[in-house]
Amino acid sequence: MSTAKIALVTGANKGIGYEIATGLGALGYRVGVGARDKDRRESAVEKLRAAGVDAFEVPLDVTGDQSVIAAAELIERQAGHLDVLVNNAGISGEMGPGWMQDPTALDLDVVRTVVETNVIGVIRVTNAMLPLLRRATSPRIVNVSSAVGSLTRQADPGIDIGPVMAAYSPSKTFLNAVTVQYARQLADTNILINAACPGLVATDFTGFHGPRTPEQGAATAIRLATLPDGGPTGSFFEDDGVIPW
Repeated sequence: MSTAKIALVTGANKGIGYEIATGLGALGYRVGVGARDKDRRESAVEKLRAAGVDAFEVPLDVTGDQSVIAAAELIERQAGHLDVLVNNAGISGEMGPGWMQDPTALDLDVVRTVVETNVIGVIRVTNAMLPLLRRATSPRIVNVSSAVGSLTRQADPGIDIGPVMAAYSPSKTFLNAVTVQYARQLADTNILINAACPGLVATDFTGFHGPRTPEQGAATAIRLATLPDGGPTGSFFEDDGVIPW
């Protein structure tokens, strides 16, 4: 089995996920590029390899049980363990006028779809990968969240947190809460799990609006993925430090 450090990044074919894969690869990790779309996944792996990253494809749809099981089996065959899991794959859900989600007129199917990917998908992938993570010396899990999931910031009228997003924002609040529960359950292990906010990054996810580059957005997740033993767990971070729940 491989002795190299192995990382899996979901939604790694573009944007922030791609830059997380790039950053971990630059640190010497062998990186599994988790993505649904075959062509985009292949293209991302080719680009990463051209940049000197030891990357490999991981076909992965976080909403599908069999897809996630197959991904875990692939990593088992490829490496026999997993050092880092970055749960980056996420969706905003259908938006209404003004790029917002009005809670008073929200299609419940939009909520279900967003939670299925942003929360249930994270649980599905994490639990499938845990046996592999437990074999690592210093395993790390990073859940890519968002400051719009902070109830403290959402409830403060003095903070501009952006438009009302009644499906996406609560999905990140839910994800943060799940992260804390994992940290509590894994407190007596060597697994550290934290949530990371990339900030407002100009990618296709945001319609290329935002002051931050994908590289900047990836920085906090990379730092949390490479924390030293004894580092924080069950916390929520951005570039400037801890974000209030």
